Amino acid sequence: MSQGELPGLRTSREQETGQRGNPEREDGYALANSESGVERTKQDWSVRNFDSLSHQVAVERNEKSKRVVRNGAPTNDLVLSAYVDGNDNVFPRILSLYVAKSSVIADVTYGQGVFWRNVPSEDYVVKGTDIRTGVDCRSLPYIDGEIDCVVLDPPYMHSPGGTAHQGSAFERHYRNNGTGNRTAKKYHEAVLSLYEEAGREAYRVLRDRGVIIVKCQDEVCSNRQRFTHAEIIESYTQIGFVPEDLFVVVRNNRPGVSRAVRQVHARKNHSYFLVFWKKGGSRGRWEPPE
Repeated sequence: MSQGELPGLRTSREQETGQRGNPEREDGYALANSESGVERTKQDWSVRNFDSLSHQVAVERNEKSKRVVRNGAPTNDLVLSAYVDGNDNVFPRILSLYVAKSSVIADVTYGQGVFWRNVPSEDYVVKGTDIRTGVDCRSLPYIDGEIDCVVLDPPYMHSPGGTAHQGSAFERHYRNNGTGNRTAKKYHEAVLSLYEEAGREAYRVLRDRGVIIVKCQDEVCSNRQRFTHAEIIESYTQIGFVPEDLFVVVRNNRPGVSRAVRQVHARKNHSYFLVFWKKGGSRGRWEPPE
């Protein structure tokens, strides 16, 4: 404070600058009494500018989020990942999502053709074969890259032969005993071997970006939980397939057993449809049919 100046009073210049003895510079910064004061002032200026920029970015993002998609329409008629239904109702939905109309489809475990009951015959070119017609799914009569889609539904469990499952729906559909095991392995390992060998043959006959739809079910073998669907995904990934989707099908009726002493694991009442595509020499991601 200078001599003759009353305490608490400021000059008009000091009142404009808001600081005693610190006139404002042309570059907009206030001259501080020390270097720390200058740094604090610069930091405050930087923070204000950063906050302003952040606000601008937030506004732009908000504007983008308000943009309206012009094509498409609201609907709940969608293909879902799980159904309490039969294979003949679920399978057509999977086809509609992953296989273009007029595609050549090799159902290499055709059996009684259950999957195709609700698929219009004119929609696809279906080559239905199985072991009973003399065509093993591990040795198909097609040239390399000939097929657009392969459907595979082999037996889910190993049958010991003889009269096992005689008269059952399982034996009627798969003829597992009637045709023999035809693998060098036993029990669950025989099931996995069949899936893997059939998968390698499907990879050969499929075109690049062709699709394979695999039906499977987990099982308990020798009191050990076997997550078959996970084992198939791992095996097919090693073959060169890319896993694309998974569907769960839950039985309408309640499963039972002929003799029960003590239950150790949950009884399986669901199965899976797994969808893979062949990457081959192509690049990029698989694109769904239009």
